[in-house]
Amino acid sequence: MKKLENKVWLSSPTMHGDELKYMQKAYETNWMSTIGENINEIEKSVCEKLGCKYAVALSCGTSALHLAIKIAGVKSGDKVFCSDLTFAATVNPVLYEKAVPVFIDTEYDTWNMDPKALEKAFEIYPDVKVIVVANLYGTPAKFEEILSIAEKHNAIVVEDAAESFGATYKNKQTGTFGKYNIISFNGNKIITGSSGGMLLTDDEKAAENARKWSTQSRENAPWYQHEEMGYNYRMSNVIAGVVRGQLPYLGEHIAKKKEIFERYKEGLKDLPVTMNPFDEEIMVPNYWLSCMLINKEAMCHQVRTDTETSYVSEKGKTCPSEILEMLAKNNAEGRPIWKPMHLQPIYKNNDFVSIGYDVGEDIFDRGLCLPSDIKMTADEQNTIIEIIRACFK
Repeated sequence: MKKLENKVWLSSPTMHGDELKYMQKAYETNWMSTIGENINEIEKSVCEKLGCKYAVALSCGTSALHLAIKIAGVKSGDKVFCSDLTFAATVNPVLYEKAVPVFIDTEYDTWNMDPKALEKAFEIYPDVKVIVVANLYGTPAKFEEILSIAEKHNAIVVEDAAESFGATYKNKQTGTFGKYNIISFNGNKIITGSSGGMLLTDDEKAAENARKWSTQSRENAPWYQHEEMGYNYRMSNVIAGVVRGQLPYLGEHIAKKKEIFERYKEGLKDLPVTMNPFDEEIMVPNYWLSCMLINKEAMCHQVRTDTETSYVSEKGKTCPSEILEMLAKNNAEGRPIWKPMHLQPIYKNNDFVSIGYDVGEDIFDRGLCLPSDIKMTADEQNTIIEIIRACFK
């Protein structure tokens, strides 16, 4: 087994050339700030693609989530139900408003928020009015069940579709299931602007508020008049040029990500592992990251502290720490599954609701994200598959 000659990344930007054209246009016309044709065009294009009425281009997905939380009416001291198995950016905006996240456990079918745990959470906290749901690694959550529960309890859903742009649930695009929704154009996402994000909604007043708050809440006056707190959250026309050049390639990127997923699935099919799951009858993920879960009986002994990991090699068994170590030694980038929020030191005192078994922690212990870069060649991926297979020998 030969070492990879070129570094294979987890998920790096794939540029096509059109991005530079629109950035150049912003430069030549001197529209370099937070207004301009590129911004207008990507807001229009995303609305058309997803089927929503309003899109507000912002500096990042996190800023979009913050404004969504604020627009949803979250106040200091309020409890907010949040996905547990996710990146911290899903949850941190709740803290920005001095509210209190309550973490809802994951289910094995999609690795997303468990509707049964959500229903249980409402039994404990019946007054909660906002639910933040993340679509992990590009796979939609069980929105039919989640929205039904939210409606029963008169709660607002905020959908974090940062990782799932282009995915669908029952033929409907993610980023449209909540009252307020967000997508991300971070450098590692399926469509990138190097940074950037969007708030998506069908609520005209919410979109107006997002535009106002994201540009320092300036009032309609001849001078700089401010009557409420604002933020410097608007996307620049230059970044929007990158996104504008990327958007036509969304379908191509998803198709290539799917090829990577299917190649892993085929190459690893006789090993004691499964790929990140979804319901093929109602869900079409965007396959952003291909992930793998090792069967319990095939796990070697692995120990993790807050900052370090160790393992004991065993014949016929392996663990995420060993596979990630071997990938790194052979010039490929993998990652652990997101560490659940209720296990993070910053959130260790927050409430966590499960239905009796900590699913998120189990997926974190046994799972890992595989190199999923769409510039990876089939030969490079086959080498990665051989590296993984060697860990089980």
